[in-house]
Amino acid sequence: MEVSLGQKHKPQEFTLVSISELASSSSSSSSSSAPVVARFGGDSGAAELRLRQETDSDDISFDLRTTQIFRLSPVQSVCISEGDAGKEKSHSRGVTLLFRNEEECSAFHSAFDKRKKDDIVQGSHLPNGAISSLKSRFDDKIESSSSKMYFHYYGQLLHQQNMLQDYVRTGTYYAAVMENRADFTGRVVVDVGAGSGILSLFAAQAGAKHVYAVEASEMAEYARILISGNPALSERITVIKGKVEDVELPEKADILISEPMGTLLVNERMLESYVIARDRFLNPNGKMFPTIGRIHMAPFSDEYLFVEVANKALFWQQQNYYGVDLTALHGSAFQGYFSQPVVDAFDPRLLVAASMSHVLDFTNIKEEELYDIDIPLKFVATVGARIHGLACWFDVLFNGSTVQRWLTTAPGAPTTHWYQLRCVLSQPIYVMAGQEITGRLHMVSHSAQSYTIYLTLSAKMWGPGAEQGGILQSSSCKLDLKEPYYRMSQPQAYPVAQDQQQHPLMQPQDLSIQPQDLEDADLMLQASPNSGAPLNSLIDNI
Repeated sequence: MEVSLGQKHKPQEFTLVSISELASSSSSSSSSSAPVVARFGGDSGAAELRLRQETDSDDISFDLRTTQIFRLSPVQSVCISEGDAGKEKSHSRGVTLLFRNEEECSAFHSAFDKRKKDDIVQGSHLPNGAISSLKSRFDDKIESSSSKMYFHYYGQLLHQQNMLQDYVRTGTYYAAVMENRADFTGRVVVDVGAGSGILSLFAAQAGAKHVYAVEASEMAEYARILISGNPALSERITVIKGKVEDVELPEKADILISEPMGTLLVNERMLESYVIARDRFLNPNGKMFPTIGRIHMAPFSDEYLFVEVANKALFWQQQNYYGVDLTALHGSAFQGYFSQPVVDAFDPRLLVAASMSHVLDFTNIKEEELYDIDIPLKFVATVGARIHGLACWFDVLFNGSTVQRWLTTAPGAPTTHWYQLRCVLSQPIYVMAGQEITGRLHMVSHSAQSYTIYLTLSAKMWGPGAEQGGILQSSSCKLDLKEPYYRMSQPQAYPVAQDQQQHPLMQPQDLSIQPQDLEDADLMLQASPNSGAPLNSLIDNI
């Protein structure tokens, strides 16, 4: 039985210092310096906020079911009402509210949130007749325990510090923004998953007209403090606490900036939120920083790593552990250790073939395409070796109008907090130089904000008559990207043999990406099988 809203709440009133109506395409902005009374409920107790001015001006009313409120400062907020323009959402009205003090501002926000939440729980109908739901688009696909832990993790300053102190990461973002000031000056920017707010501050330094820093974790409060501590920039930055799937913004963005990359580029599934923000907030022909991402892959040979992983299960071979025979679980433990992707920084000389890559173009990829990523693999071995699995890393391009800059996590390049990732096979395969290696890397997203990885590598017949021959060996594994084995906490220096020349690393930002490289969504970049040492092949593909 539905209870009337009037029975749930009595009208509440707040006295405001003044209000100022935001400009829209159809009207100029207006403001009132006279005191204003903000009243929740209306005469019938409906889900409504009414702003009543002491002058003869008409009242301004908001339907709470389609209205959001954001805090601009301790004593100032903005109220945004969502309109309806056909199939596209629009923002029909926006009003800034100035309170007498911080306490009254906080009390107003609490009353707004409680009134709106209670009305939704009661099942109030939206204007189009749809039932509003407390469950967001994000919550529909991510289990609550995972998201709770995720936002708790990123709500802590020590983890933000870890990322800020990745100077390859932070320095590349700073360079990409500052070298492309023309893309930011006078533009509206949305920082997706703003964290500490560092990228918002970079955008403001580059001359952004206004930056909306959207952050769902408790880090949003720290971001407000950090931004307030930079008064020369803070007036042009608004921190909005909420998920990009749920929040409303008062205007469209000219450019999106974000750091949505996880291990193997896709872990944590934040790329989906980045794409959703593009669809919701970005103007047509707007820019995205980063613009594209590439997952690079190559087979590797590392006997030490293989033995290390396999030996972890030796514990379960004990036949008299306090009188208990553990051997019945050895097989399960053995497979369990090989189901963990290994995250570390490895020597690129361990690669036994030229790398290939798979492109994700953030400007046009659909969210659903990130749910299931299927990559055919094809390599030609440059040396004879025992292949222990597939090595992976990624890079992203900031396709600015002035400078194209790459951020790479490649082996041999300066180490980042992402390191590299390796999928280790429990059954290695043997290859000879010139032999073809085929397979498939299939990544399926799951509700714990990560992916299940299915990897198969096969060695085809080699030598005379190989074209008529079939598969000689094949090995497969299933891994959980959510549960990696962090093999090292610090990057290690790899010694160079006396008879081996060091190869100078080419900077990926010095390379330009050709338009035709992005035409095919399933682009697979394959290096020449005639390339020389594995390191050269690796660098050529960056």
